[in-house]
Amino acid sequence: MKRKHLLWLSLVTLWLCTSTWADDIRVVSSGGFAAAYKVLAPQFEAQTGHHLVVAWGPSMGETPNAIPQRLKRGEPMDVVIMVGDALEGLIQQGQVDREGHRTLALSKISMAVRAGTTPPDISTVEALRQTLLHASSVAYSDSASGEYLSKVLFPQLGVAEALRDKGHKIPAEPVGQVVARGEAEIGFQQTAELMPIKGITLVGEIPASVQHVTPFAAGIVASSSVKPAAQALIDYLSSAKVASEIQKTGLTPSHSTP
Repeated sequence: MKRKHLLWLSLVTLWLCTSTWADDIRVVSSGGFAAAYKVLAPQFEAQTGHHLVVAWGPSMGETPNAIPQRLKRGEPMDVVIMVGDALEGLIQQGQVDREGHRTLALSKISMAVRAGTTPPDISTVEALRQTLLHASSVAYSDSASGEYLSKVLFPQLGVAEALRDKGHKIPAEPVGQVVARGEAEIGFQQTAELMPIKGITLVGEIPASVQHVTPFAAGIVASSSVKPAAQALIDYLSSAKVASEIQKTGLTPSHSTP
């Protein structure tokens, strides 16, 4: 009888702990951290008992699924994972808490071509310039990497005018998919967003002297009702113990940076 009582007490205690501490955490992440998130999310759920509900959207832009647009509509969410500068803007607006936000990783820009085609030379700045001039079509994202390319790098290289008709900003879709379908000869996006795409060849990063490094960060939405659980997720994603998993997806984890 005593053994049955102890078993019953243990089951009740387990149920109370689970019901008290296990929360649904609604996450919206940009594509730059998606590959790492898909690996780490199940591990976090297994270790904590929390349940993650994820949606995807760019860090900026006017498309309906962009994170700022979702927040404007009042879409319920607890954690956002996005480009660091864009996150800072949401913090300034009071939509994301300043306390508890973390930089998760750094991301660089790479170029891809359709699988089976000859990769062009982008080993030097001049080689990259010539590749852009001779390409029949160039695709880039409508988020951080594309903003840098179209507003900074292309004018800097003197190719903005040449790309006016053959350069295409791609909203709400991975650039690699456009390249894989043959709708663009070359495409640029964050390395981590190109790596998972089938049907393309990753040519490599653009030259270091013109590279743009983008931080990806996570923050707690001000209206979240599960802030302790949301903070636990952010702490986990930014911890040293997951750095090697993040690095495998083409990102530089925050713990590998000075």
